[in-house]
Amino acid sequence: MNHQGVGILYGVGAGPGDPELMTLKGLRIVQRSPVIAFPAGVDGKPGMAQRIIAEWLQPEQVQLPLIFPYVQDENRLIEAWRSAAAQVWHYLRQGQDVAFVSEGDVSFYSTFTYLAQTLQHEHPEAIVQTIPGVSSPMAAAAALGIPLTIRSQRLLVLPALYSVTELETALSCADVLVLMKVSSVYEQVWSVLHRHQLLHRSYVIERATLPDQIIHADLSDRHTLKLPYFSLLIVMIRSQGVGE
Repeated sequence: MNHQGVGILYGVGAGPGDPELMTLKGLRIVQRSPVIAFPAGVDGKPGMAQRIIAEWLQPEQVQLPLIFPYVQDENRLIEAWRSAAAQVWHYLRQGQDVAFVSEGDVSFYSTFTYLAQTLQHEHPEAIVQTIPGVSSPMAAAAALGIPLTIRSQRLLVLPALYSVTELETALSCADVLVLMKVSSVYEQVWSVLHRHQLLHRSYVIERATLPDQIIHADLSDRHTLKLPYFSLLIVMIRSQGVGE
């Protein structure tokens, strides 16, 4: 708690899935915070962030699942962010710290950004601190046993929603391309990679670092894949050969 009597909202990156990949600082914040918030799971099941931290939580800590709908409707999203901010502020104004835990890193395509911005807009006195975490592209590269980038290679990351034109542009200007949450557009991506003869340089990693992690290397014969939400695709567009 800060000296003004208002609790601090911490954004804690919990890492890609393996609980041991949470940072020591993130773990310390989670263990000492009286309120632990996280994105609510779907269909009553625990979400990824909640599962990552489950073993560290104590019975006396308040668990606060916050609903962030998976929609593109801006009005529904804003309403959800305001609702989440109000629930968090309920505890902060009482002087209780709240640790919002999100998978990966809280500054990397994270729902925490919208929560924090909404909270600070509606309550300017709110104090927010972020604790970085291991993001999924780094975890996926480690799972593959390859460097994500070397020397002067250019890395480009695209979120799940992009057009064929954007993908074509990315392939022309990057050396390494990471496509986040690729499940919904996989077949479209496969066709573009096939046209560019890059399927043998492409990898899909499902649930990186988790016990049920699956790696698909060389996608030449995998035009269709039924992928879970937490899947990403790495394209090594240019060679990483040391002697080249």
